[in-house]
Amino acid sequence: MAALVPLIASAASATSAQAASASLTVTTLGRHGGKVSTTVTVVNASSGQTYRVKSGKRISLPSGRYIAMTDIYESATDGLGTDTIGAAVVQVSGSKSVTLDARKGKAVKVSLDTPADVTAPPRISAQVCAAGMDMPSAYSAGGWNDEGALYAIPNSSKLLQFGYLAQWSGNDSYVAVKKTTGIPAAPGGSFKRSGLAAVRFSVRSGTQMGSQVFTALQAAPKVDDCTTDLMAGVRDDNAPYSATVHVTPGTWQPRDDIFGSNGDNVSGGFPKLRTLKAGQSFTQSFGRAAWGPMTSLPVLGQKSIGFSPDALIGDPDIGGGWGDITKETVVLSKGSTTVKKQTLTDWRTGPAEFSAGIRSAGWYRLTVDAHRYRPGITFPVGMLSPRVTLDWHFKVADPARAIVAPVFLTRFLPTGLNSRNQAAPSSTTTVDVTAGRSSQGPDAKLTKVTAKAVKVWSSADGGKTWKAATVRHSGSVWQASVHNPASGAVALRSEVTDSAGDHSVETVYRAYAIG
Repeated sequence: MAALVPLIASAASATSAQAASASLTVTTLGRHGGKVSTTVTVVNASSGQTYRVKSGKRISLPSGRYIAMTDIYESATDGLGTDTIGAAVVQVSGSKSVTLDARKGKAVKVSLDTPADVTAPPRISAQVCAAGMDMPSAYSAGGWNDEGALYAIPNSSKLLQFGYLAQWSGNDSYVAVKKTTGIPAAPGGSFKRSGLAAVRFSVRSGTQMGSQVFTALQAAPKVDDCTTDLMAGVRDDNAPYSATVHVTPGTWQPRDDIFGSNGDNVSGGFPKLRTLKAGQSFTQSFGRAAWGPMTSLPVLGQKSIGFSPDALIGDPDIGGGWGDITKETVVLSKGSTTVKKQTLTDWRTGPAEFSAGIRSAGWYRLTVDAHRYRPGITFPVGMLSPRVTLDWHFKVADPARAIVAPVFLTRFLPTGLNSRNQAAPSSTTTVDVTAGRSSQGPDAKLTKVTAKAVKVWSSADGGKTWKAATVRHSGSVWQASVHNPASGAVALRSEVTDSAGDHSVETVYRAYAIG
């Protein structure tokens, strides 16, 4: 969940619309009583104006009430290896000083009736937030450590919130989150496994640009509070794998991050939020074949056609605008005349955009040939869905009218594959096929267009030859029966036609493997 970024001023430029008429110095002491250098977050309790200042350094401020908060970290080389989270509410006028003393910190203690395979204390992430703000988590300071090495300085002010996430690790993970108004005198809490929900991660391989996949859950309460975005890492490993995490009831954001051959975070995303009650469970999949276009459709209007090639190759379990970076060639033609041809990529350039003028009504063709593109990394051998093509043929009745072109995007979901997205040799795979449309902005009308017919083909030789699949219509899904080869990979192609004769052809190369 994206957090509101507070307005921040450095100590050197800590002036607002008002002239600074007062000052504040925050001193931070460690658990041995000596001064410890920290970065202090100072928030104006009325306006939310936020400053960052080194402890012990005086900062000029307009007079008013402020919240000063920090994490006092003392490294293991000092013999401690502790974090102490503290905050003070200060009325600043004239020259004001305040001290945050880690010796006053109380250990954050969290208990759970853990199973026998959990032998280590929980890892705790905690923070203090400005409770009076619309999004308290955006105005915070915190840290993380093992239980027994994480402390919080009690403070009963209603202008503060305290939130933590505790995680126990064994064969499964166990995660508890809690928030309070103020920092309690005995921070922490007690939980029972019987009161938890379960999230099961199923991470397949073969489709990603890298083999290492880090999965996590982030707290996402419906109303932002001091637990928002606190994260529990579920597993960081080479796919395929499965993992289960048991969590306190509430709303959670699953996520995955994929790391390439050079160690860079190259992909990933955030599926829809999940709200769970005690005893409930759900499975979050990542990496299921086949990957393809998520949202992008051509937009007509003002005598032009526009197309944003975003998320042309993405994980359908994430959906939305999340997709891998691609390089694509886009061609618009009318009859035998090429109107415009352009090669695009959003690699380090921001969102790419194709736009071409159209002078008259008639039938147009827009083709897109997209390849995954990520300089600096080596793709895994045999990576699936490396290339996707789109071929849209549609009629423009009024070049000036702002509408989404009457075309479709196809989603392929091969069933019965193993954890490496492989079908058995010489078997038959049922592929669920859906044909969808999505709005492309407030100015483009998404007209109702119904798919009249859907055809599906498969190829076992990389697209040189194609074999028609038997297609059965069931509700909003078409099911194609694909006869698999003895080895290699299978490409999938669909053609969606509406009653007006517009048709949409989509091809995913190496949609799934044989193994």
